[in-house]
Amino acid sequence: MKKLLTLTPREEALARIQAALPAGISGTEVLPLNEALDRVLAADVIAPHPLPQFARSTVDGYAVRAADTFGASESLPAYFHVVGELRMGRASTLRVGVGQAALIHTGGALPEGADAVVMVERTQDAGPQELEVLHAVAPGENVIPIGEDVKAGERVLPAGQRLRAQELGGLAALGFTQVTVARRPRIAILSTGDELVPPEATPGPNQVRDINSTTVSALVSRHGGIPLPRGIIPDDAEALFTAAAAALSAAEGLIITAGSSISIRDMTADVINRLGPPGVLVHGVPVRPGKPTILGVCGDKPVFGLPGNPVSALNTVRLFVAPVLWRMQGAAPPRAGFVRARLTENVPGTAGRESFVSVQLEESPEGLRALPIFGESNLIFTLVRGVGIVHVPLGVTGLAAGTEVDVELDGLV
Repeated sequence: MKKLLTLTPREEALARIQAALPAGISGTEVLPLNEALDRVLAADVIAPHPLPQFARSTVDGYAVRAADTFGASESLPAYFHVVGELRMGRASTLRVGVGQAALIHTGGALPEGADAVVMVERTQDAGPQELEVLHAVAPGENVIPIGEDVKAGERVLPAGQRLRAQELGGLAALGFTQVTVARRPRIAILSTGDELVPPEATPGPNQVRDINSTTVSALVSRHGGIPLPRGIIPDDAEALFTAAAAALSAAEGLIITAGSSISIRDMTADVINRLGPPGVLVHGVPVRPGKPTILGVCGDKPVFGLPGNPVSALNTVRLFVAPVLWRMQGAAPPRAGFVRARLTENVPGTAGRESFVSVQLEESPEGLRALPIFGESNLIFTLVRGVGIVHVPLGVTGLAAGTEVDVELDGLV
């Protein structure tokens, strides 16, 4: 006899598994900057010195004392003696005194005595080493002062920061060549089902190739984990338990795909409960696709039972596995990107569930249009053809054609 699922709202389900996991990260490692892209900082970074370390010009021009330019105009220029040129990348002994100027280039260090830079376009040659200034400047004009970007001792990056190209550049500017990051959690992945064969095999009667090992592994990598595919397990409770126990012992988490639909062959929940307390925390969420999802914690490790249908499995990874992976690294999930578009067709809702629908986008004279791609949850190319996801909230009967909606771009990654 089939058991009825007790559905747990999506936000509550995620909060439940998060609360059951231990606080903090599982470990750290030190990496060179060129290997740290998209990794998560394990400790605060404190600036060892200010940036910039010297006052710098923002323009090509002449370094001067601002007070000497007051009142200067095209009809009544101020006159200066040019004492020399400031060479980039070299220490200079030049000093700017009253009525003196020094040629300076963008990014160059302001010489002693100067407190502003006149743009070269607002000057003109008045003879050998003589200069007319046609515009007054204020103290600090066209100058980046010491510490404008970063002050010495400032916390420039917090623990939990995901390192993008700009963070790596900032670290390099401060002289860091390596950084301490959270270890990537290893996530074992098991596919179950008598009907499954590896992708390289030719399916026989009533057989299909295993898609989920490939797609789930890809998303685990995308969200900072290290996927450990453990092959295909037949629909046998003891075989699944043996494989799951071995896989979990060698990893920081476990994903089992298929076996979580309510049927006489449903073994996943029982296996998860046998792997260790507290076991299954959620069995069923009001989400389409992905209703029979299982969330659990065994010991201090997350364990997921995903629907076997490829679209359902990927949607479940996006909604539940990805946030947990980022939490295990001490970071918040990256914010999704959205665009506004108008639906070209009606998108029906599902009673008692929130829905996620793949869409294509196309330009039109009226703006972006979202073309829904309908299909069953075992049809992987409904996602291949899409570039985003439209969310139909719980309790909404559907979205009418012409409705302006938020489209989550590349919504599965």
